[in-house]
Amino acid sequence: MDIPLIELTTQHKTLRNEINTAIQGVLDSGDFILGRDVSKLEEEFASYCGTKYAIGVDSGLSALELSLRAFDIGPGDEVIVPAHTHIATPAAVSLTGATPVFVDVDPQTWNIDAEMIENAITSQTKAIIPVHLFGLPADMHMVLGIAEKYNLTVIEDACQAHGAMYKGYRVGNLGNAAAFSFYPTNNLGACGDAGMVTTNDARVVEKMRAFRNCGQRVKNLHEYAPFNHRLDTLQAAILRIKLEHLDEWTASRRRLSDLYNELLIDPHITRHVEPPGYKHVYYLYSIRAKNRDALQCHLQGCGIGTAVHYPKPVHLQPYYSQGKSRAGQFPIAEKLCNEILSLPMYPELTTAQVEVVADEIINFYRSTKED
Repeated sequence: MDIPLIELTTQHKTLRNEINTAIQGVLDSGDFILGRDVSKLEEEFASYCGTKYAIGVDSGLSALELSLRAFDIGPGDEVIVPAHTHIATPAAVSLTGATPVFVDVDPQTWNIDAEMIENAITSQTKAIIPVHLFGLPADMHMVLGIAEKYNLTVIEDACQAHGAMYKGYRVGNLGNAAAFSFYPTNNLGACGDAGMVTTNDARVVEKMRAFRNCGQRVKNLHEYAPFNHRLDTLQAAILRIKLEHLDEWTASRRRLSDLYNELLIDPHITRHVEPPGYKHVYYLYSIRAKNRDALQCHLQGCGIGTAVHYPKPVHLQPYYSQGKSRAGQFPIAEKLCNEILSLPMYPELTTAQVEVVADEIINFYRSTKED
């Protein structure tokens, strides 16, 4: 039985008629740039997240970058980010001309260790980007408390956390703004690149709409840098169909993750901790595994897809390691990168497939003990 890490075709086959109708509607209208489906998706996604506004853009990276720009963050400023995240998080900071300042992560939640944030704050610090990694919210109570104390902007990196909840609130409705990615493999995925910013700040919305559209609020009057980060109408039409199914898919991911948790009982494995009051949406189901590389090789030989998210912490990526960053500076992030293994996870995954994956993992550790 081949079990891929992620499988997208079944979802699209199930929704084929609805998606085809939506696409044909856009083709018939000829309204391809910032069309009706973009504005409708913005309304619907804002309502879903519980925010006043949402602004469609072309990727999660753009959502992060333009959010920072909307709060006037740029050269000379510093922005605090976790040392274990996708490269897009610090990249967005760098694209504005500001400097990302890395902070280690919590060994249980794998999110930014909020207790370490204050030590990283300087007179140049202007913002914090907490990442809701793999679909688990960060400790927003502590992050927001620190931000209020030091008058800092909070931009949620919710790119992997569509529908996740923190103490009764959807992510995307916790900071000053939030960035979402609709990359095809995400819980809510487009058929290409796409992204969204959510906020309750009307001033941010006005800037963002200009930033994404060649710096113009009024056609042919370019007040800001002329970026082009618009969300395609075709992608918006597809995402509107999928948004209706997001909660159903989240329930499936959580059910499958509960099964993994039940079956993967082994001292060689540490699971992601979901604290009380948090709702994890399991963009990824990842474990910390001893002898990770050998386990991955074993699973590959069994036809089971896996991945490492992420093999190198961002502060040791070549682009950033030329500065002040050095090996050993953020030990938890570095340890995670040597242990984390992502297992198959998508709403259409079956109970039988999860059982096969879990059995092979347990068998691997039993066999290594015997050896």
